[in-house]
Order: sequence, then C-alpha cells, then structure tokens
Amino acid sequence: MTNNEPLQVDPSSWAKFWSLDPTITFLNHGSYGAVPLPVMLAQQRSRQQLEQEPLRFFMREFEQLLDQARSQLATFIGADAAELVFVPNATTGVNSVLRSLSFNPGDELLTTNQEYNACRNALEFVASRTGAQVVVARVPFPIQSPAQVIEAVLAKVSPRTKLALLDHVTSQTALVFPIQELVSQLAAKGVDTLVDGAHALGMLPLNLHEIGAAYYTSNCHKWLCAPKGSAFLYVQREKQSLIRPLTISHGANSRRTDKSRFQLEFDWTGTDDPSAYLCVPEAIAFMGSLLPGGWSELMAHNKTTTIAARQLLCQALGTKLPCPDQMIGSMAVVPLPDQLHWQEQEEKPRGWPVLQDILLERFQIEVPVIAWREPSEQFIRVSAQIYNNREQYQYLASKLLQLISD
Repeated sequence: MTNNEPLQVDPSSWAKFWSLDPTITFLNHGSYGAVPLPVMLAQQRSRQQLEQEPLRFFMREFEQLLDQARSQLATFIGADAAELVFVPNATTGVNSVLRSLSFNPGDELLTTNQEYNACRNALEFVASRTGAQVVVARVPFPIQSPAQVIEAVLAKVSPRTKLALLDHVTSQTALVFPIQELVSQLAAKGVDTLVDGAHALGMLPLNLHEIGAAYYTSNCHKWLCAPKGSAFLYVQREKQSLIRPLTISHGANSRRTDKSRFQLEFDWTGTDDPSAYLCVPEAIAFMGSLLPGGWSELMAHNKTTTIAARQLLCQALGTKLPCPDQMIGSMAVVPLPDQLHWQEQEEKPRGWPVLQDILLERFQIEVPVIAWREPSEQFIRVSAQIYNNREQYQYLASKLLQLISD
C-alpha cells in the first residue's frame, strides 16, 4: 500500500450490510448514522405501499402502521406508547418543547457549555423572545468523573430556574452525562429537565421511566440505524397538554377522543413521507440480530471498540485520555498534539479545522475534527459501529503521525 492509498476493507466483514463507499475509511457514524441495506429495502417497500394507492395509505393504513412502529419503539426504550410521538430529528424535538413552554422575564433556563450548538441556539432564541436568561454550567473537559458534571449543573440552580436542557451524550466531547442522577436531583429542586438524547438511542440502554425526565428526545437515524428523518419526542403524560408541534395542522381542533391531542397534533402536521418512522421497528430488529446477545452485546461491542480505539490513538499521538472509560459510549474524542492544530475554515457551512479536509482528500479518511475553545484545543472524534475495525483506527493513527512528520 502506498502512502496515500486508501485502506482496503474486508468485504466479508460487517460492512457488507451497509452501502458505505469501500474506498473511504468511515469513522464518523456519530454525525449522521448509516442505514443498513435491509432497512433501506424496508423503507423502499414502505414507499411503494404509499405510492401504489396514496389515498388508501394515508387515510386507511398510515395511522395503524404508525401506532405499531411507536409501540415497538416504546417497548425498546422503556416508555409507554401514549408518551411518544415521532419527529424528524432531535433538534425538532427540542424546539417543540422550548417553543411550547411559557417563560417570563427573569426566568432562568439552565444548560451546559457542552450543549449541542443547534439546541443552544433554540434556547437563546426562546430566551430572547421571553426575557428569560440562559444560565450556563461550565462542565470541565478534560474531566475526571461524572460527579463533576453533577456538581457543575447543580451549582447553577437557583429559585428562578424553570427548565434544564441537558445532553445525554455530548456531541463535541462525546461524554455520557450521568443523566438519571441529574434529572433526579433537579426534580428534587423543582426543575424539569429536557434531555437532548440525540446520540443515546442505540448507543446506550434506555429506560425513560427510570430516567424520569419530563421531556426526552433522541434520533433514530444515528445509532439505531433507521433512515434519516426519524426521531422521537417523549413527554410525560401530565405535561402533554402544554406541548404543541412546530406546525399546527388538523389535530388542533380534532373532535376525536380515542387519542390525546398530543398525538393527534404531532402524528399529522401535513403530507410528508413517513417511511422513515415506519422503518424504526425494522432497524431495531435488524441491528438486534447481528450478535447472539442482541442489542446488549452490540452496545457493549461498540463501547469496547471505542475504548480500544482511543487508547490506540492516544498512545500513538502521545496525548492523555481526557475522560474515564465510564463516561464514553460508542464515540470518543482524542486530543491532538499541537503539530496538528490548524486554523478553522470559517467559510465552511459551520466551520471546521482544515485537518478534517486533509484527512479525507489525502487519505480518504472521514472523521470529524472538533475545535474546542474551552480551553482552545482540537480533538479528533472517532465513532465505533459494528462495521468498524481496529485496522481502521491504526490506519488513522499512521496518517496522523505521517502528517506530523511531513
């Protein structure tokens, strides 16, 4: 293999179930997920069913199919079907809650310095409209224990705190927050929590009743491997009358009494392609069939791979592990040495360090580089899905070392 020749992936590996480009070393499942071929076929069948007779599908078949998908998802995440609605993505779920709740001048909306940018923007928007104030708990990174997260968040709670928006798994630093304890301690202080669980579904075992959050949203398209455009929003029953979809449609004045207005409104916001929602059960079943131990073994496998990958990369680069093993799931960030710190390209859609482009253009490695400003530092964030293997992380390490020596 020449210096710039892409790594060859064994076609007999788990990668055969995905349509990922075999010339790319794809270590970025965490950003957008990747849909397995059997799930793609299921979505194709769903779309064919829709287009064969659109009126029959939407007027006579759709609601039952959606209820079936919701019921299977509810069982998987430890919730009741009546507490769930489908939304296109977790950002929509966060916005739906924030835009529905009422806040007053002087109210405090609590979040952390590691909240996902899109959702932080939604929080700032609501605060600017209502006169509420966004209060930011500064969670340290690198970090030594989950207790530091709890300490940082609780230190910012005041009598004016009305809501906490917290990640379950952070995007920039890939930390798994101790969300159940955070929710419990905030509730004891009279504060509801909206959990941005974008990465959690399929990465971590979920039981929403045990977590106890008033509101929880997560993507199905990431670690569950359902099609893009599928996510859920969970709202405790006693809170549902407050929460409205971003698009108001027919459900707002429905006379039906067999379902809550919560579901009547969210289940139909206008004509759309619902096939991504309807394929969620297929994704649950397929991914759970890959290993003998089902989902539990798959999650454990991906975490073990992640731990080994970051250990390998840190040793190769001579950098320190930034958090304990217990605080990562299927993603991890690795600090980059100063020699690999290149400026961010602001002209990009959201800006990213030039290293990310170099790795793709020169070595066909797709992996995100994170510019973290607290303190100013850069990390590489690796994901581990079952189709990834140790050789891919070794290849990444070798090319990073090559860039240092060039």
